Formats: sequence, structure tokens, C-alpha cells
Amino acid sequence: MTDTHCHPWDLLEHNADAEIERRKTRTAAAASSTSREQFEFHEGLAKKAREDGETPLYCCFALHPQLSPEKISISEGLDYLLYLAKEGRLDGVGETGFDLYNETYRAAEKVQDEMFAVHLETALKYNLPLILHVRRAMHKIFPFTRELKKLPAVIFHSWPGSRGEGEALVKRGINVFFSFGTAVLKNHREAMASAASFPPERILLETDAPWQPLRGKAFSSYEDLEVICTGIAALRKEAGNPCSNREELEQITTANFFRCFR
Repeated sequence: MTDTHCHPWDLLEHNADAEIERRKTRTAAAASSTSREQFEFHEGLAKKAREDGETPLYCCFALHPQLSPEKISISEGLDYLLYLAKEGRLDGVGETGFDLYNETYRAAEKVQDEMFAVHLETALKYNLPLILHVRRAMHKIFPFTRELKKLPAVIFHSWPGSRGEGEALVKRGINVFFSFGTAVLKNHREAMASAASFPPERILLETDAPWQPLRGKAFSSYEDLEVICTGIAALRKEAGNPCSNREELEQITTANFFRCFR
């Protein structure tokens, strides 16, 4: 299996054996970091996995759009991003983007704009995939079509848009991928409709572990990928769309993952 978006540092608080579970389930994953401490922890896991010949872990870094100058030093975080990219230590830039969910986040829109510009420029300069967090802000993505088309991959974490918006991104020539997690199992209608209808070569799986638990669970984990994959396959079968077999969907999403992370 493959997990396009997870947070091993945060997952550690809930499950001390999470990395053992990842290896046991043979889950290749992309880990998102927002601080030096998180990134170095993830980088250590990735190095150990390589040395042991185990399923890979890919390391990404960005300042999350929900972070504010009151919580962190924006300049120091962006400097660290540029340092990692220059040193060749990044497998992806993300999760970055825009979050206009509530009044607090909307008040920081200008800061989000400034941070996103640096993240996008870094991904372009170093030819890295870009992982996007976009909440109630899809309108802010389309003006960057020309830049996004130049990236090796653009990944929407927990796809937040509509079917029409996703189709428009594909038509604009962006090498875009739509990642789905437990939202497709929680009656999120747009996510379900998108997962059912998008071309299979554009679909990815994720847990956002530990932050998107299945109903009845305290946190999400790598084991949830089987349930998510099965759920998407069922949605596709109901809609009469191709790739409605769980095993086939797993193979295709795995191939998609390794088109993004190399």
C-alpha cells in the first residue's frame, strides 16, 4: 500500500510502534513536517528504512497555512525550507497552500499568500512535487496554473474540491493527483463523487495519520489504507467506472505514488 500524506511524528504520540506497523504492512509513505525537529525525525526513519532494505519513507517539509507568526518564526521556517531543498534532502514541498475555513485563518490570508509564493518557487527551482492543503480556497489555486504545469507533480491532500474543479485542473495540463482518505467513508459527498469518477491514474490514498480517524477510532493509522481503498473501489463500482476492483485500485494508486515520489 501507499500513504501519500501522513505525520509519523504526531502518530508517535498515539502509537509508539507506528513505524513497525508501516513496515509490516509494507506501506510506502510521504511524511509531512512543519518543523526542524519533525523533519529530522522523519529523515531518521527514512534513512533506517533504506539501510534495512524496507519500504521507503519520503520526507516533505512546509509551513502549514494554519501556522501564524504568533506561533512560529515564518522567516526561520522558510529559511529552513530553502536549506533543505538546496541540500537535496527534500522529496517534496508540502503541505502548503491556503486555509480560509474560519475568520482566524482568513485574517492571515496575506501571510498565507507570502508563504505559498516561497513554497511554490522552491518546488519549481528544485523540480519537486508540491503537496497542497486547500480548504475553502480552491479559487486561489487556479491563478497559478502556468506555474503548476511546470512541476513534476501537484498533489491535493484530502481533495477538497468538486468534480468540476478537479476536471478543470486536468484539462489545464497540470500533472495533478487527488489524494483521498477517510472522508470518502464519512458521507462527504463531493469527495465520494470525485473518488468515484476521477481517472484512476490521478487517484492516491492517504491516512493523514493520526488526524483523520475512521468512525469509532481515536486516530488514523496505516492499517486504515485497506479500508479506504476498499471504500473507493466500491464507490467506483456503484458508479460503473473503471478500476472498481480493490486489488486493481491498490496497484494503480501504488504506481501513481511512485510517479510522484522517486
